Amino acid sequence: MDDATNAPAAVPAGGVRPGRPRIEHHVEPLGIGESRPRVTWPVLDAPDGWSQTAYELRVRRAGGEQVPSGWIESADQVLVAWPFDPLTSRERAEIAVRVRGTVGDASPWSPIAPLEAGLLTPGDWVAQAIAADLVEPDTDLRRPPVLRHSFRIDRPIVAARLYLTAHGLVEAYLNGQRVGDDVLAPGWTVYPERLVYRTHDVSDLVREGDNAIGALLGDGWYRGRLGFDGGRRDIYGDRLALLAQLEVEHPDGSRTVVATGPGWTAGDGPVLRSGLYEGESHDERLNPGGWSEPGFDDSGWVGVTGIERDPGTLVAPDGPPIRCTQEVRPVTVGRTSRGTHLLDFGQNLVGRLRIRPNGPEGTRIVLRHAEVLQDGELCVRPLRAATSVDEYVLGSQGRQTWEPRFTIHGFRYAEIEGWRGDLHDGDVVARVLHTDMRRTGGFASSDERLDRLHENVVWSMRGNFVGLPTDCPQRDERLGWTGDIQVFAPTATYLYDTAGLLSSWLRDLSSEQLPDGTVPWYVPNIYGNPMWSPARPGAAWGDAAAIVPWVLYQHYGDRTILERQYPSATAWVDRVSALAGPDRVWDEGFQLGDWLDPAAPPDDPGAGRTDRYLVATAYFARSSRLVSRMARVLGHDGDAERYGRLADEIVHAFVDRYVQRDGRLTSDAPTAYALALEFDLLLPESRTAAGDRLAELVRQEGDRIATGFVGTPLILHALTSTGHLDRAYALLMQSQSPSWLSMVDRGATTIWERWDSMLPDGTVNPGDMTSFNHYALGAVADWLHGTVAGLVQASPTGSELVVAPRPGGGLTWASTWLETPLGRASVRWDLEGDELAVTVEVPHGARASIDLGDRRSVVVGPGRHVLRRAA
Repeated sequence: MDDATNAPAAVPAGGVRPGRPRIEHHVEPLGIGESRPRVTWPVLDAPDGWSQTAYELRVRRAGGEQVPSGWIESADQVLVAWPFDPLTSRERAEIAVRVRGTVGDASPWSPIAPLEAGLLTPGDWVAQAIAADLVEPDTDLRRPPVLRHSFRIDRPIVAARLYLTAHGLVEAYLNGQRVGDDVLAPGWTVYPERLVYRTHDVSDLVREGDNAIGALLGDGWYRGRLGFDGGRRDIYGDRLALLAQLEVEHPDGSRTVVATGPGWTAGDGPVLRSGLYEGESHDERLNPGGWSEPGFDDSGWVGVTGIERDPGTLVAPDGPPIRCTQEVRPVTVGRTSRGTHLLDFGQNLVGRLRIRPNGPEGTRIVLRHAEVLQDGELCVRPLRAATSVDEYVLGSQGRQTWEPRFTIHGFRYAEIEGWRGDLHDGDVVARVLHTDMRRTGGFASSDERLDRLHENVVWSMRGNFVGLPTDCPQRDERLGWTGDIQVFAPTATYLYDTAGLLSSWLRDLSSEQLPDGTVPWYVPNIYGNPMWSPARPGAAWGDAAAIVPWVLYQHYGDRTILERQYPSATAWVDRVSALAGPDRVWDEGFQLGDWLDPAAPPDDPGAGRTDRYLVATAYFARSSRLVSRMARVLGHDGDAERYGRLADEIVHAFVDRYVQRDGRLTSDAPTAYALALEFDLLLPESRTAAGDRLAELVRQEGDRIATGFVGTPLILHALTSTGHLDRAYALLMQSQSPSWLSMVDRGATTIWERWDSMLPDGTVNPGDMTSFNHYALGAVADWLHGTVAGLVQASPTGSELVVAPRPGGGLTWASTWLETPLGRASVRWDLEGDELAVTVEVPHGARASIDLGDRRSVVVGPGRHVLRRAA
């Protein structure tokens, strides 16, 4: 495209300006797996009253030819179909858009968006997975190998790409330089079905003449120890393997391919052991210097063996990689009673330490990690078998810089043993690691504690979105629990662009789903213990199969996710339907109920106040209703009617079984009423009484939390929708335990697993299951966004917004922002004397229905709007 499209065009006042297109859900559309990628664009500027009526896309492909789509009469801007011939493997292209609308002429072209296809067919792969011919002891922690290969390029180079993955974790090098900045690659998927490869642009690393490529491997999720009660190793295989295909493009269009296979060599590297739970041990004295550079003498190394890997299972990524997104320096450095250094980073985070020690060769430095202190020492008991200890032995080159490669820890505090002298600024830095998702939402208010609570939710999400949505990042677990993400998905999709990560995880959920429709408790599904394995149907957890795809569709407008997950969702509902039988009440089998109700005994977290089977039947109704809605969106009208009738039957059964003549529920507990109200399980005439009873129960508890994983995300919404906003705020702003703010008052910087993970006396809960970084109870942020600040995306594409702030709790102002598929929306309200002032920003292509609680509403279009009413 011409140079003018590389920068925003000058637009006269009142003109129309489209923004740079986005490709599918990719943040970086390099090596994508779609041959017909869909395109989304915002409209950044437009005159009052303007709305899009047509668009034209233009693509530049190989050879520089620009191909226009022609004008397409449509108001669509979100995930519009690719109107050109499909991309071929490795093809690079640039795309731009222009629009026209109800006012004025056609817009200028947008800035261009580059994109590049990956290897789209199995036949594109010539690389073979290779494993080192090294004899390994049959121990938990085996020394991971280093692999290398020398090659020569005799012609000029135009571009070069490295397609990379592994059985295990991989870090690649070309001519001594690190390839990419992603970590813990390729992440964790159901490896036999799907192994993610990533495309790296290595044009600047390959050169004419002699070259060398090498890779370090680590156990990771592939063969490292996973699970609780001691866990298991070698779940997917017992040999690490590298699969790499380097393609060097020359001026005449030909390519030189350097791929893993015979002729590669392998040796021992400096990493002595590496485990996600255990930590990493590195001896710099054993680092074979120059091993990834040409000219290295590998005559003493061993050969490699080919490993079976179906190239049809190699898939391009749906979302961004795991990266370091932030560095945090310690806020205090002290000493333990043993004289070791004790560092407080001021924030419970997920990642690892980078150290810059200086000392004699052979100096051994030990790094230990924990989320909390007890009696001035690291409290490691909650880690259970995840020892989380890293070790580094200095080499001979003086001051060195080291960071573990193939492990990750959840911690706020670190103890350093063996360090010579004092610690200085920059000697130790915590590197924050998580999937590098695009931030899409935020919240702020006049209350610092409430803002800290919201920030805790964000930090817990960051720490547990590491390739997939996990429960906790620190102990010997770190699994993709289905129930946790089911309750948190509305919050997650608001805070970050999770479309790629969660759609990838849902593919794995479908793969792990049993033939009878049973959804495992966690995905990927590994053996846990007899409580969790083999998988059996459980309400709220298995319902992730229906609820999470629907949440993604509501937020991102991606019909394809619904299409792909529809068989999984229907299989789940059909399974529960068979279990419930003709009476439509699911009252048999193992259930977790309202997990971690604060009234439950420590040794039985599922024994809450609410009948487990009431919970199960409520979720049966919820998923059946959502599957009916999915079917309607997808055009399966017969299914829509059938599952709609099923949902109605379950509601009638719920009322008959669980609603008493006086209107109270058989489980007279907050979670029961919250479920009944928010899942629409009551007759219309019962809603007011149920809401009143819920408010009374909250008042009787002294406005303290009496709900667990199931009830907590719903209770504030249920109170609000039944006219008890004051009670909802009383519950939110409560500082006595159990409550959200009691965590904040005790110094929490993430969301805890238990309301009392730390007891009032400052000691750690003695239970075996105690984590200080779980996002599930942070689902309260959904209410902060949608009710306190008052912004809800009401249509899948973001074309309809609802602005309905409900001030309370002593707040004098609150604000929120959200990057919808069409652009940024925001709301801020301020109490100014006896007046409420609300400022609303609506992106182009959207409209907002504004309800300030004064029994009237107005609808506004794009732009900035200020409304006022009496407070």
